[in-house]
Amino acid sequence: MSFPVHRPRRLRRSEALRQMVRETDLSPSDLIYPLFVVEGKGVRRPIAAMPGVFNLSIDQAVVEARQAKSLGVPSVILFGIPDHKDAIASGATDENGVVQKAIREIKSAAPDLQVVADVCLCEYTDHGHCGVVSGQQVRNDETLPLLAQMAVTCARAGADLIAPSDMMDGRIGALRKALDEAHFDDLPIMSYAAKYASGFYGPFREAAQSTPQFGDRRGYQMDPANVREALKEVALDLEEGADLVMVKPALAYLDVIAKVKAACDVPVAAYNVSGEYSMVKAAAQNGWVDYTRVMMEVLTSIKRAGADLILTYHALDAAKLL
Repeated sequence: MSFPVHRPRRLRRSEALRQMVRETDLSPSDLIYPLFVVEGKGVRRPIAAMPGVFNLSIDQAVVEARQAKSLGVPSVILFGIPDHKDAIASGATDENGVVQKAIREIKSAAPDLQVVADVCLCEYTDHGHCGVVSGQQVRNDETLPLLAQMAVTCARAGADLIAPSDMMDGRIGALRKALDEAHFDDLPIMSYAAKYASGFYGPFREAAQSTPQFGDRRGYQMDPANVREALKEVALDLEEGADLVMVKPALAYLDVIAKVKAACDVPVAAYNVSGEYSMVKAAAQNGWVDYTRVMMEVLTSIKRAGADLILTYHALDAAKLL
């Protein structure tokens, strides 16, 4: 029996050859870097569950944003944690709220950096839910005006992109209408279109101090078992005016990313969430995995599945390698 004519190993002989035929290329320009912004000055408070990630005062967020830009990461996404939280998330809609101030300061310091404003109420409510609560029910339609107001205040502050993550029905249409009426008709919306009720969000809730005080978010975030529903959510958000769509989380939902990419003709983002990040960090700290190698493998898998953009806490580490 003769040896096969085809020898795939020929193209694996050297790093130069492997690079020449590599099917998936990861670049710093694919990455969006999340930042957690708090009140105060000179604050750089470690988040225990997310080694290497911090709660940052606005001056420190500016430093971090500039570093991201210098490494070729073109965008940051901001999550604001106010000093005071209440039932109606008044900090979210305040023209001088922590995230609105952060947007202004970062855009002033780094005008070419794209600043994404995450629009949701969970970081601003004392009950930790993403909308207005009546009894123990999150009220969908009563929440929409607050989300729209937050989006407009972020737009006025200078945000380049609005990213609603609340998962209320009809929120894209409500935000698009409010932005258009406020003369921000050219401001794009990146919808967290397929956001699952995931166990991978735990470390984020520590970072954003947004753990629900009762119940959970399964009544508005998606069931992890569903993929057809994700395609429906994407279609609805595009119909309402979304310009980009997102799948969250990423690593356990690569199949969803691939299906969403195949189903729509707009850019697709994926959020490599806190729990995914923390697992890699913890395993690396214990010497169980090679951090750099596993990090790059994870990010490449998300890009390979079809994501055009990746929101990741690994952004700076990855950009230094890329």
